[in-house]
Amino acid sequence: MPHRIPAQLATLRNRYRLWQLARQVAATVPTPGAKTVAMFNASTRIQNISLNAAFQLLAGWGLRLAGLRVVHFVCEAGMSRCMLGADIDNPLKEPPCKACIAQSKRLYVGGEVHGFGYRQQADLAAALRSLTLEDLLTFEYGGLPLGEIVLPGLRWRLRLHTLADDESTRFLYRQYILSAWNVAREFTAFLDEVQPDVVVIFNGMMFPEAVAARLARQRGIRTITQEVAFQPMSAFFTAGEATAYPIDIPADFELDEAEAARLDALLTQRFQGEFTMAGITFWPEMHDLDAKFLEKATRFKQIVPVFTNVIFDTSQPHANVLYDSMFEWLDDVRSLIDTHPETLFVLRAHPDEMRPGTQKQARESVRGWVQRNRLTERPNVVFIDSQEYVSSYALIERAKFMMVYNSSIGLEGTLLDRPVLCAGQARYTRYPTVFFPPSAAAYRQQAEEFLAAESIPIPPEFKRQARRFLYYQLFKTGLPFADFLTTHPRPGYVSLKNFGLAALRPENNPAIRAIVDGVANDGDFLL
Repeated sequence: MPHRIPAQLATLRNRYRLWQLARQVAATVPTPGAKTVAMFNASTRIQNISLNAAFQLLAGWGLRLAGLRVVHFVCEAGMSRCMLGADIDNPLKEPPCKACIAQSKRLYVGGEVHGFGYRQQADLAAALRSLTLEDLLTFEYGGLPLGEIVLPGLRWRLRLHTLADDESTRFLYRQYILSAWNVAREFTAFLDEVQPDVVVIFNGMMFPEAVAARLARQRGIRTITQEVAFQPMSAFFTAGEATAYPIDIPADFELDEAEAARLDALLTQRFQGEFTMAGITFWPEMHDLDAKFLEKATRFKQIVPVFTNVIFDTSQPHANVLYDSMFEWLDDVRSLIDTHPETLFVLRAHPDEMRPGTQKQARESVRGWVQRNRLTERPNVVFIDSQEYVSSYALIERAKFMMVYNSSIGLEGTLLDRPVLCAGQARYTRYPTVFFPPSAAAYRQQAEEFLAAESIPIPPEFKRQARRFLYYQLFKTGLPFADFLTTHPRPGYVSLKNFGLAALRPENNPAIRAIVDGVANDGDFLL
């Protein structure tokens, strides 16, 4: 009980700061003839302020202070089941709309708001009632592939990739489709009424925002998506798909001496486990390899670490190019384990796979896959679970080569002079940074060649491109909001710092300046 008191105080202070700033921003008037910007974010918070909710809130304030008209499309119990409000243990339970609506009123007080409620489409509900899971996956209605649009969000909410054809899953799938159609209907009316020049939405993969993005793009409206970036308290805004993190690096960009030193300093911290992502600290501590592991390793010719991802993450639809899913790739890895007893394979579960907290743990996990396949019974396998804080970098040091799906550690492996064999399309595979075969068959062949080779030459271009890419990702595309935000006692949430309204003007903050330029002038959202 005592740990809740600081969180409650932080929330109350946050609400007061929010109230102060929102009313000050409300006194501004859009410049005549300025662009109209629609903003939509229904999938990143219920109560309190999450990072992505804060990014959109602050961006909206900055745009208004720059003279643009900002209109928020806001859910007011507009879905029968939503992304965060659906209870996956009890799908029949109603979502907590009252608390969410109250938070929306606090966030958008003094702003221009277009709220939407829920009206079930009777003929759509009837059409969905008797469908199998296979039918739902390919379901279309009103010109929209609703089954396809809803699928990534459903997997994310259920914390798995392989859906069960049971009534609980089908019920939530149906409700998400019904809700997606209601969002589509309401957002269409919103676009007709508001006629925005630009739409800014969260993520773009969760079904409410995915529907909105599709409809806006169909009309030729410039559509911006946002996600957390890779530095603490930083955001990524793009006219592309934010969950794919498209990064375009000028051909002539090279790190100068100061930039190289800046990158090296950050890498030194990261290689010690000192980093966060989306406000979550993955490594509260980091251990070196113990004597038991080192003794076991002496019995093998070579070590190959295998780094996995969280199966339901919204990056996965972009990653699944060579393989239909990460687990299909792991089945290939299992075959390599069986046929190469001379090699010690170290399977590492992603640190976020078993994140503590209600309904936050993966329900289809690498841990479960390892257990089902009884891999720990094989003498040439070591499994490191998500809550075991063994240094990945110590593993990389001893590796002949690394196998990854689309994890960021693949890029780091190249920087640590290790060959990296990548199985999933990653943001960095657009550039020659790792070995990324063109097909699953080619991947298997290259893995066999690497296992048999005495040494694996790494093209010098890989490291150069990896450094260019990582610098650009961290320091050019990641828009810093640390001047405005600090961590909240509740993990995953943030609090507003004490700052004056002038700090939100584009001339006074590089992140706001990049966002205003990107929205008002079709800029590139770079620092």
